[in-house]
Amino acid sequence: MDLERRLELVSRPPVVEVVTPGDLRQLLETEARPRHYIGFEISGLLHLGSGLLTAMKLRDFEEAGIQTSIFLADYHTWINRKLGGDLEAIRRVGRQYYTAGFRALGIEKTRFVYASELYQDLDYWTRVVAVARETTLPRAQRTLTIMGRTREEANTVADMLYTPMQVADLFHMDVQIAHAGMDQRKAHMLARELAPALGRQKPVAVHHGLLPGLTSPRRAGLDEDENMDLQVSGKMSKSRPSNCIFLHDSPAEIQRKLQAAYCPPKETRDNPVLRICELLLFPQGPLAVEREAKHGGSLQIGTYPELEGLYREGKLHPADLKRAAGDALAKMLESPRRYFEAHPEILQILNT
Repeated sequence: MDLERRLELVSRPPVVEVVTPGDLRQLLETEARPRHYIGFEISGLLHLGSGLLTAMKLRDFEEAGIQTSIFLADYHTWINRKLGGDLEAIRRVGRQYYTAGFRALGIEKTRFVYASELYQDLDYWTRVVAVARETTLPRAQRTLTIMGRTREEANTVADMLYTPMQVADLFHMDVQIAHAGMDQRKAHMLARELAPALGRQKPVAVHHGLLPGLTSPRRAGLDEDENMDLQVSGKMSKSRPSNCIFLHDSPAEIQRKLQAAYCPPKETRDNPVLRICELLLFPQGPLAVEREAKHGGSLQIGTYPELEGLYREGKLHPADLKRAAGDALAKMLESPRRYFEAHPEILQILNT
């Protein structure tokens, strides 16, 4: 595969930022199989953002010949007090549910790395201390929004370990491409900043857009930048089931949730249904809208800008948009839905 095609695969939507394009080009020119990483807290059910969006991008990396890794951050999850702060439950969910969910999405070549296994190496903790020594307290505090908490909420000594550990993860695994949603940008930028002082290669940072929850956006004080705060605080979250669509949701459940979603007529800004179309549906192809002739007849919309224009002009009703998006999502989620229907015991792991 030629270089330009590899660059396109890594950089195309839903990616919104590569830091830096020049570094990525140089990496792909010199490395046949660069090492990639995306990390997850093991905090509950996979949904459109954490599961489907990630899987779409992982397939791009795999096609580009990149060695992909999913880092299951059980210690980070424990620090962040998810799943009741039960470390054994966190590990059980990671090993059984998360691996099954991504395999059901067709992710076969990606390897899974478990934080607690990595952390058995004493050299890892040496790197954590080295990162902490090079990071000022104010800088560390500014990064703590990667935990989904405000500075006031992140107030334990363990919270302060979170960022040095995340940066040390990258260095210890010798990651060349750090991939995540925009909510993890601060940790990646810190890793790039500290790399020269610690004798490490700067990782290329690849950030995809954040999929919003289905309700109206709200500021939560997670970031000084208003736009970023709305993205981070308003992202799809498993802690609010009605606000997100899970991998195992039935077509009827998908339609029910979308019909209740925030989607004002003619409003394209901060519209979660349009964002789903932009990040998830149009990368797969045109969007089919079935309508009766009296409502304008059916449409085959080829691009997201075309959809946005039709919606802004009032030529597409919210109900028709929601129904079309729901049908398309149901098809995309057919494989994981069938898998979990056949293996209900895996979903039960989250209730034990």
